[in-house]
Amino acid sequence: MAGESEKHDDIPGLRELARRGLLAAYVAAASAQERRRLRVEAYDLLLALVFGQLTRNLELRRGHRGCARGVRHLADECLHRFHDDMDAVLDHLFANAKVPIQNLEGWVRRRLTHATVDAYRRRRGERGALQRPRVPGWLAERLGERADLAELAVEMLEWVGVEATAGAQDWPFDAWAQARAARTGEDLDKARRAVTEDVALVLAAMRGRSRWFADYVERPLGRKRPAPAADDADTRSAEEAGQGGQDSLRDLAALALAALELRLARGEEPRAAVSEVLRTVFAAGSGRESLGRLPGASAGPDAWVLAQLADPAAVARITDAVLALLPEHRR
Repeated sequence: MAGESEKHDDIPGLRELARRGLLAAYVAAASAQERRRLRVEAYDLLLALVFGQLTRNLELRRGHRGCARGVRHLADECLHRFHDDMDAVLDHLFANAKVPIQNLEGWVRRRLTHATVDAYRRRRGERGALQRPRVPGWLAERLGERADLAELAVEMLEWVGVEATAGAQDWPFDAWAQARAARTGEDLDKARRAVTEDVALVLAAMRGRSRWFADYVERPLGRKRPAPAADDADTRSAEEAGQGGQDSLRDLAALALAALELRLARGEEPRAAVSEVLRTVFAAGSGRESLGRLPGASAGPDAWVLAQLADPAAVARITDAVLALLPEHRR
């Protein structure tokens, strides 16, 4: 036991390296396994700080009061943003901790905005998206100077530059509809129809400058990760597949399981993979199909699926059930 304790004592900890001003140099020369160990240690140490000092305020500003309750309550899109911010903070820490740091949390707190904003702009630039999305004058004019459409246009320009996806859809209609329903008091179906129609209006206006649209909307949007699918022949929308009764639903379940098996084999986080695959297979068609859906048309099983995905406890139960079916991917 004593030998084991001494062995662990020989491994430098994150705080010790930071206190001695050696963290950046140590990480640069460390093995992949050692860098991973320090990254996990830093993640555990700084998670609460990043959420409390940065994420909670951003979520409240977006009107996402549920997401502001804690990391476990973050919706998928917001969870992606949080992981991006955590990666940015850790990258900044390991690259810049070159001087003795006595108060590690205080040092990170002072650099939160700088680290996350720089990383955000760098990621957007790599995807070809506008680094500071705004509505140009010509677009505002085409939108009839409507403030609500201009705000949506900025959200769309923001969306094309982030890594998060909306399953098989081009746009996160569900998340935007939920935000609209919370803001206006409309029921979710009415809010979703309104959002779908407004997105169509904004896209039509943006296409008025075809070169601008290709550069700042189509190109970065096309660089998002593709929707999960077993193969091209099996890719189909939930709206199309949901019309065939129980046999079709069983086919969809098999498709979802195959997609999940592929994702888990790639090492994706189970809860996030389950949420995205179920939304894609059961609750989403392609973005173009959603734009063409007639107001009031039946949405198939998507309302029930979306309700389940909005409940963290339900997502946890579904994830456990999936891992029971695919035990080789249980962590």
